[in-house]
Amino acid sequence: MRASRSPRRPVRRPAGLLLAVCLALAGCSGAGGQDGASTKSAAGGPAQQRGAAGKPGTTTRSTGRTPRLVPSPVIRTASLTIEVEDVAEALAKARTTAESAGGHVGEESTSRDADGDERTRVVLRVPGAKYDEVLTGLQGTGTLVERTAKTVDVTDRVVDVDSRVRSQRASVNRIRALMDRAAGLSDVVTLEGELSSREADLESLLAQQASLKDRTSLATITLSLSQKPVRRTAGDGTPGIVDGLSGGWHVFVALVRWIVLALGAALPFAAFAALLTMAWLRFVRPRLRRRAEPSPAMTALGPLPSARPAPDPDAPATGRE
Repeated sequence: MRASRSPRRPVRRPAGLLLAVCLALAGCSGAGGQDGASTKSAAGGPAQQRGAAGKPGTTTRSTGRTPRLVPSPVIRTASLTIEVEDVAEALAKARTTAESAGGHVGEESTSRDADGDERTRVVLRVPGAKYDEVLTGLQGTGTLVERTAKTVDVTDRVVDVDSRVRSQRASVNRIRALMDRAAGLSDVVTLEGELSSREADLESLLAQQASLKDRTSLATITLSLSQKPVRRTAGDGTPGIVDGLSGGWHVFVALVRWIVLALGAALPFAAFAALLTMAWLRFVRPRLRRRAEPSPAMTALGPLPSARPAPDPDAPATGRE
């Protein structure tokens, strides 16, 4: 019996050790599985969120921004013709409207027509964002007679000029770098001529760029203000007694004016003719009369008696015979 029990004791010990090792390995594997699962979930969280953000119908805070659209460069011009009661007051309102919007008055001219009515033409420069607002405000100053508006998209031109400016600047910088390394006088002279030509081209492009920037950033509004004419009260437009009297009076005034002008034009000639007439009557005519009358022959004893005419034999006899 002792011989049979002795081999069983060493078998139980390895079995217990093996069981303990298996339990320890199972615990470690369980803990490692939990840690792996937690790390996978932590690492997969952002990926899952990115995947969910890419799916339609999902909303996230990071993708809530919309792309900002850059407005295209355009040139806006408008022309308004407005009739107002008081031209000076309307002009002051137009200036205030443009300056309140951040613009300014570019050009102004005032004149009067034949009837004495005042006319004003003013050019306003206003920001493009306030263009429609200023245009609406100006139309409310009086009666709108004519309006024209034009918008031109110059995106291609702006891009082309900007690109040419960058290329020309790079070309100028290259010429300047070559001048710094030039050794001979002839090379320096040649490079200076080339630099002057390219700098002139660059200045021309910069002027075009500045002009485009000014015309696209500020809209141009040409405002023409004129005084309202006197309206007739009659609705049918047929002339009445007052119109006839007014027309006759205008004709009479015009006739008197022409007569006065004719008399004024003929006055120098009439004065000259009057002087000639007075000289004729005063000096020339008496002398002519004196020359025409013959003077009688005079002697010392007096005038000689004139002979009596001989009687005519054929004449009838008178009572004296």
